[in-house]
Amino acid sequence: MPDSLGKWCTGCKQQLPLTSFAADKNRRDGLQVRCRGCVAQYSAARYRRRQAALGKTVRERADAPAGYKQCRRCGDVKPHSEWHRNATASDGLSTRCKACRAVESRAGHLKRAYGLTEAEREEPLSKQYGLCPICLKVPPEHVDHDHKTGKVRGVLCFNCNTALGHLKDGRDALRRAIEYLEGKVWKPILEAPGVYLPPS
Repeated sequence: MPDSLGKWCTGCKQQLPLTSFAADKNRRDGLQVRCRGCVAQYSAARYRRRQAALGKTVRERADAPAGYKQCRRCGDVKPHSEWHRNATASDGLSTRCKACRAVESRAGHLKRAYGLTEAEREEPLSKQYGLCPICLKVPPEHVDHDHKTGKVRGVLCFNCNTALGHLKDGRDALRRAIEYLEGKVWKPILEAPGVYLPPS
């Protein structure tokens, strides 16, 4: 039974204040028999035993100083500024750091938009020798695909990918652009009122 001095914990065998015990309505005194610290240790140990029985390994939690947190994905201990906010988490922070979430977000985008994994995205890059196949200068970063069929054609730099998008993948428009750059500017020839001959 608890008294004014506190309650005896059956786990750590200490007399502790009543605030050290969580509520348990099934007990006569309305408090658990183990203190919060012992309950947490017991739960963690039981979890590790269950995971070991399933053949899984449990990552050891690092002792992070105040203002820091360990990332579940990379395992690094980083300051709170390296985390996104999460109102539903107990500490108000995401479980993965910003860098890891960015990697996962990119991988998710590749899978949703193009049906590619990171390894499949790297395959055309090796064939392109790490260069944009159009300008041959800037390292390619953007997946280019046919907007009609959805088929991935390669990986381009931002400028070249945007140029194809603005020209709507039109081969005739690209040919006219080349002719324009060569000084062959198309001049409209009036065939009838409001009707002009198409460029040859």
